[in-house]
Amino acid sequence: MRLGFYTFGDNAPDPLTGEQTAVSTRLRDVLERIRLADEVGLDYAGIGEHHRPDYAISSPATVIAAALAQTERITVGSAVTVLSTEDPVRVYQQFATMDQISGGRVELLAGRGSFIESYPLFGADLEDYDALFDEKIMLLRQIDQGNPVTWSGRFRAPLTGAEILPRPFDKPGRGERLDIAIATGGNPQSSVRAGVLGMPVNYAIIGGRPAQFAPLVDLYRRAADESGHDGAALEVSVSTMGFVGDDSRGARDFYYPYYLQNMKKISAERGFPLPNRLSYDATAAPGGAYFIGEPEEVADKIITLHGALGHDRHILQMDLSGVPQRESLRAIELLGTQVAPRVREALAD
Repeated sequence: MRLGFYTFGDNAPDPLTGEQTAVSTRLRDVLERIRLADEVGLDYAGIGEHHRPDYAISSPATVIAAALAQTERITVGSAVTVLSTEDPVRVYQQFATMDQISGGRVELLAGRGSFIESYPLFGADLEDYDALFDEKIMLLRQIDQGNPVTWSGRFRAPLTGAEILPRPFDKPGRGERLDIAIATGGNPQSSVRAGVLGMPVNYAIIGGRPAQFAPLVDLYRRAADESGHDGAALEVSVSTMGFVGDDSRGARDFYYPYYLQNMKKISAERGFPLPNRLSYDATAAPGGAYFIGEPEEVADKIITLHGALGHDRHILQMDLSGVPQRESLRAIELLGTQVAPRVREALAD
C-alpha cells in the first residue's frame, strides 16, 4: 500500500484569524510539504488544479516540476489535470519532460473536473463535458503508445504522422510510457471506461461510507478483464479528506473549522445541505469517509478500507481552507513516520 497526500494549494482566509496568506507563500508552503513527504518516506504527492481566488495552484505542471526538482524519491502527480480543457499533445510533452527530468517520478491523473471554471476560461462548451474528455483521453492514450501519431477528432486539429517529443523516461517494465490514470468521483461509466482502456483508476470519495465503492471497483476490474486486460493487476487508488494529529479529539477539533469553511462554500454553490459537527464526527468515525484522528486510528481505517476495496494507494487532502503550515507539516510527518509503517506492516502479505 502506497500512501501520500494531495493539495489544491487552498488559500482561503483563515477561519480563525481571518488572515490571508500570500500566493507566493502558499506555493512555497506546498513545496516544503512535498520535500518533507519525501524525507519521511511517503510515496506520493498530488497537485490539483483550480482557477479561483481561494486556491493558489492553477498550473499544476509548473508546481510539479518545481517539486520534482527538490525531491529524490517521491512520485509527484496531478490531482487532477482537467484534460477536457487542455490540449493532450501539450500536456503529454509537459509530463514527458518532467518524467525525463525526474527519472520517471511523475504521474498524470486525468479527469473531467468537478469544478467547471476552466471551461469558459479556455473556451470549452459545458454541453461537450463528456465528449471532450472521451476524445482527449483517447488521444492522450494513443500518444503514449508511441510515435508517429495519426489522429483526427472534433476538438483539435488532426495529426498526420506527428512526432510527439520528448518521449517519457525509459522505465523498467514500462519502457517509454507515462504513468497515466483516470480520476472519477464514482460514476459507473467512468469505471467502465478506465477498465476498458486498461488504465489505473482513482476514486475521489468525499462522503458517505467508502466501502460502498466496492461494487465500482469490481465493475472496473470486470470491464478490464472483458476487454483483454488483467483487471487484478490494474492499480486502484483512493483520495479522501483526512488529517493526522497527535490525538484523535485534538485532530478533529482542530480540523473542523477549516473543513466547515470549505463545506460552506461548496454547499452554497451546489445546493448541498450544510454539514454540522454531528455529521462531521459521524463521517470521521469508523467506516466513514473522513480519515481524521491520531496515527493508529487513521492507519486502522485505511487497513479496513483496503479489506473492502483492495486498493493500492490512499492519499489524503489534509489542508482544506489553508490549514496553517506548522500543522500541515506535522500531519505529513505523522502520516509518513507512524501511519505508513502501520499500514505497510499490516498489508505486507
